[in-house]
Amino acid sequence: MTTASDATRERILEAAETVFGDKGYHDAIVDDIGRATSISKGGLYFHFPKKEVLFFAVMDRLADRLVQKAEMAAAAQTSPLASAEAALEAVLTSLSKRRRIARLLIVQGYSMGNSFERKRVEVFDRFAAIIRDHLDRAVSSGEVRPVDTHIAARVWLGAMNEVIIHWLYEGGDSPVQSMPTIKRLLSAGIAPEREGQ
Repeated sequence: MTTASDATRERILEAAETVFGDKGYHDAIVDDIGRATSISKGGLYFHFPKKEVLFFAVMDRLADRLVQKAEMAAAAQTSPLASAEAALEAVLTSLSKRRRIARLLIVQGYSMGNSFERKRVEVFDRFAAIIRDHLDRAVSSGEVRPVDTHIAARVWLGAMNEVIIHWLYEGGDSPVQSMPTIKRLLSAGIAPEREGQ
């Protein structure tokens, strides 16, 4: 059952996502979020005692939604490798549709220093765990060659990260438009070895 406090917290997070996404962490001010929600600064600080806490709560909320989409996409596939690829594609598709969210998750908090990096690693660890789980299954079934799936999942996320950063700053193809090439390159690196190789 959703309480009034839960509903207020959700309103704050929704507004904060927009404000942080538009202005970045340092240029966003709590008063902007208060105006968007008609909640006093004291009310905001009751739910989120510091701006950094609110920013990280927004990141967690976004990550929860992306993880859910990745898991649903993976579950709809018939092979472990296709599941890993579908999870990655679901995240890229979601971020391609919402540039502001991509910016918020990947680059907006860099000026916060180590605390942002720790949170970013925590968020991306969740995506890596989904990919690694399906790659482990693909190795077990012989669909891909034996590889260190921990490193492979990081390589997959690193590729995604670089494509998104380039798109955010340089434009060009969206991450989802780049997905066929990404899949070919990443899958080739773990494809089973052919006889004579």
